[in-house]
This record gives sequence, structure tokens and C-alpha cells, in this order.
Amino acid sequence: MSIIGISCFYHDSAAALVSNEGKILAAAQEERFTRNKHDSRFPICAIDYCINEARKINDEIEAYIYYEKPIRIFMRLLETYFNTAPRGFSSFKPAMQSWIGDKLFTKNNLIEKISKLDSNFDETKLFFSDHHLSHASSAFFPSYFDKSVILCMDAVGEWVTTSAWLGNKNEIKPILEINFPDSLGMLYSAFTYYCGFKVNSGEYKLMGLAPFGKPIYKDKIIKHLIDIKDDGSFKLNMEYFKFHRGLKMISKRFIKLFGKPPRNASDSIDPFYMDVAASIQEVTEEIIIKITKHLRDITGFDNLCLAGGVALNCVANGKILKESGFKKLWIQPAAGDAGNALGAALSYLYLKKKIDRKIINEDSMNSAYLGPSFTNDQIKEFLNEYKVTYKELENDSLVLHTARKISEGSIVGWFQGRMEFGPRALGNRSILGDPRVPEMQKIMNIKIKNRESFRPFAPVILEEFKKEYFDLDYESPYMLQTKKITDKFIIQASRVKQIQSVELVNEIRSNLPAITHVDYSCRVQTVSKKRNKLFYDLLSEFYKITKSPVLINTSFNVRGEPIVASPEDALRCFVYTNIDILVLGNIVVSKKDLPIDIKNKINKPLLIED
Repeated sequence: MSIIGISCFYHDSAAALVSNEGKILAAAQEERFTRNKHDSRFPICAIDYCINEARKINDEIEAYIYYEKPIRIFMRLLETYFNTAPRGFSSFKPAMQSWIGDKLFTKNNLIEKISKLDSNFDETKLFFSDHHLSHASSAFFPSYFDKSVILCMDAVGEWVTTSAWLGNKNEIKPILEINFPDSLGMLYSAFTYYCGFKVNSGEYKLMGLAPFGKPIYKDKIIKHLIDIKDDGSFKLNMEYFKFHRGLKMISKRFIKLFGKPPRNASDSIDPFYMDVAASIQEVTEEIIIKITKHLRDITGFDNLCLAGGVALNCVANGKILKESGFKKLWIQPAAGDAGNALGAALSYLYLKKKIDRKIINEDSMNSAYLGPSFTNDQIKEFLNEYKVTYKELENDSLVLHTARKISEGSIVGWFQGRMEFGPRALGNRSILGDPRVPEMQKIMNIKIKNRESFRPFAPVILEEFKKEYFDLDYESPYMLQTKKITDKFIIQASRVKQIQSVELVNEIRSNLPAITHVDYSCRVQTVSKKRNKLFYDLLSEFYKITKSPVLINTSFNVRGEPIVASPEDALRCFVYTNIDILVLGNIVVSKKDLPIDIKNKINKPLLIED
């Protein structure tokens, strides 16, 4: 018997499959199948994938767990409107139309849709978790900790926006919470909107922009927008925001305070918005450090687990161990709402069924490789349909050939094994390049990813070199912490003119210029032979050729498109970008070997603003 957790109807719909013994068998976001980024629909494809994975091992689905309690969200919307009426009617009316037409009947909706996928399902198998409990479960139960503090921070669940818990073996108990409208996630999203990026998907752009600016508005934010206590608890001044009572994130008073209107997404980024980004990033870090210090002081625990959308702020994460007093940190790789599908299933197993929890030395996430995979025969059959010329290589020849091509300046689409769960490509659905090439960052941003030129790329490094290059004493397999490159590899940038411009990203500031951001930071992924042998072997071959144990690793997609899931997705991305080589399993395809008419046969990726 197995359990399926479900997250849907808001953003990043997903499903996860967990065995009755607590083994995580499968997990995937719906967007990867539908190709609709942040897809919020009922995850038909993801659930069907999980059911099929259960059938492979002759498992029946014992229960389906939804990740939150919809009626409590409905009550929050009603209470928020009554507290702000009549000002909130412009947002209240469409919200109520949506709820009365669909979301208020989520239970019936789920029963109807699951029944179409699973003939053995009946409504007695459907259960509901709590939003932040799902986050907490996704953070603690897969971790390698016997006991831990758990911190969950996001925009909002039912009511809770920040919660802390104590995890002990197979138990989780709440210790504090902060409720809506006081929300660190909403605060950060308000500034995401103000700086011209899309809420719920552009927050990482704001984080990437922050190092270009100076935090000169930090005091203004703390004085007017948010009251922060010594223990990290906070209260927003709601006169500056509209997310609780309108269709926009911020009020006219917010705009008057900073003296400029929100940036238009199509406008160039002037230094003002860089400084705003730097300021809110510092405020966010200060709050997170104060909260984690307080949790360490009141519990005395050494371990900390994180989940929730704010846990994807890898810059803040990189400072927690250094400043909070905690000795070990584990972050759920699918920290946002997608990960709640997994958390819901785990909460049912451990908190309702009370099964014994088996702790694995690294963690039980299977390195986030939980999605679909394809055999070489399936890949070849697909390529033959499009009359694509290819060659098939054994593993040793494959990694040697690929490493040599990367060292010669080629950019490689690398498609292997099971797809990653969560927002990061971790070596199975990746685009790889040589970080030593100064132009590589610009080439990959503009000519392949079709995204803003200032966006940094992440390094993946052989685990045994993590201390030498990034002063890391622990593994970082999920690319969720930022560390500065060590002084040994830094080249001091001249900056004679001391200008503030996104063009500063093109300055050479280390021996690995393509992965070193303007503040010398890098979002590091470490890779070990145990976690991903083929990827480890590729890095090892690259090191033998170049004496560099580092590659650029970015997600295999273009702007506005989800990470590729299938060989067809990968070929489409390959055909319409400047990727030089496509590696699908053991199959290698070169750009020059593509049929002349391939673009007439395969649809172009949809480029949208993400």
C-alpha cells in the first residue's frame, strides 16, 4: 500500500507517492507535463505518474492527502474582507466568484477527479492536512535529523505565514506562529512587484538583482513598513500594502514613500531599483537570522529544517549556520507549495498512522531525483521518428566525449535518469557549460535562456573540492545556499568608474567568471559519487582535462518554460536555442546533424515573461 499527496488550485500543483514504510517513491510538478509554468490545475498527469509508479511495484493507493484545508482559507478571505470593507471589494468579488464556482467545493472536486484516475478510490480514502503542517512535514521527515527545529515561512497558508515546530523522531509539535496579513513572503513579493518582476515567480530575480545595489533604503523599510522585534517576530504596517484588500500588492502610500512608481517590466533597471532590491534583501535576512537565533536560544537544538517559499532565498540560507547558532541545516529541495504534496503524504503516515520513522544518513529525498525517466530504447525510438542522426556511447566514452566538448567551449543539454522534483535542475535536466569562459554567462543568458543578462549561474562542484573553492564544511546537494568563492580564486575587479549597472556582471572577478556574481557569491551544488555517479564522473573527467572541478549547471529550459521533462521537450529546447550538443541518456546529438526541416516538425517553445 502507498500514499499519494496532492497540492493544487493555487500555484505549482504537484503529486507525491510515498510507501507505507515511509519511502519516497515518486514526486513531480504538473507543469513539467503540461508545459504551463507554475500550473495550478488539478495535477492529472502528476497523479497518473504516481499511480503508475505504484503499479510497477504492485502497490494499491491506500489514501490521498490534500495539502491544506480549503474551508479555512475561505474563512480567512471572508474575515479579511469584513475587516477592510468596503475598500477590498475589487478583489473580494472575483475571489468569491472563484470560490463559489469551484474552490469552496474542493472536496467534491477532488473526489470526482481522483475517481477518474483510480478505479479503486472512494471518498473514505481522501484526507486533508494543514498548509504549514504539510510544509513542516516535508522539511523534517525526509531530513537526516532525529530531532530538529523546523521553520516554515511563506506568503500565507490558511492563516499562518510563519511557523516554528519541534520535530522529534516521528512527531511534530508547533511552538510559535505569525498570522496573515503579517507575512515575510508577502513583504518580499511586494518589493518583487515594485521592482518590475512577477509575483510568485520573480522573487529569485529580485534576489539576483540585490547585489548590484546598496541597502540605502533599509532603515526606511524598518521605520515605516515593518516593526521587527528582537526575537524576529514582526508586524507589517498595512497602510503601505494592498494585497489584503485590493488587486495590487502595494498602496499609493508605498509609492509616495519611495518616490518612484513601480518599474515597468519592459524598462531597463536603473540604480534606484537595485538599491531597493538590496534593501529588502537585507531586511529579509535580518528577520530570518533573528528568528533562527531565537529558536536556537529557546530550544537548545543543534539542527534546523526549513520549508516554505521563503526557504528558497538561498542568500539568506547561506548565512543561517554562520550567524544563528544552529550547527546543521537541511532545506526541503521542493520548499514551495509543490513540496507540500510530499509533506501532506508524510504527515498522514507519521502523524495519523504513526509508523516508525527510518532515518537515512544523507536524507530520504533520493537527491530529488523522483520524476519520470526514459530508457535509451525509448529515446532512440523518438529520435528515429524525427529522423535525427545520433550516436550511442557507453558511459565511460559518454562522459569523456561530453567533458571534452564542454572544455572546448560547447554548451551541452544534459538529460539523464529521473527528473528532479523542485525548482532546481540538479544534474539530470541541466544545461552545462565551462565556467572559466568569461563570455559564457552572457552567452547562456541571452542566446540560450532568453533571460535578463544580470542573472547569475550556479556552479556544480565535485564534493571533495567544496572546502577549497567555497569554504564549505558540509554538502550542498540541492543548490539552496549561497557561498562566496574563496580568496584563492578571486580576481579583484577594477571598477574604476564605480558605476551601478547590470553590465558589472561582465567584469571578471574570479578564475571562474561565469559563475561568480558581482558580490563574489555563488549558489553552490555539490555532487558526490553516491548521489549521482554519472554526473560525478562527468565532473571528474572535466577536472582531468582542465584542472577545474566546477561546471556551470543551469536548468534545461528557456525563459517562461518549465524544466524539460521528456526527450521531446529536450529536443525542442535544443533545436530552438544555441545549445551545441544534446545528450539524452547514452545518446549524443550534435546540432550539425539535425535534419534541415526539423523546425517544421517540432513546435517552438512558448517564450513568455516568467
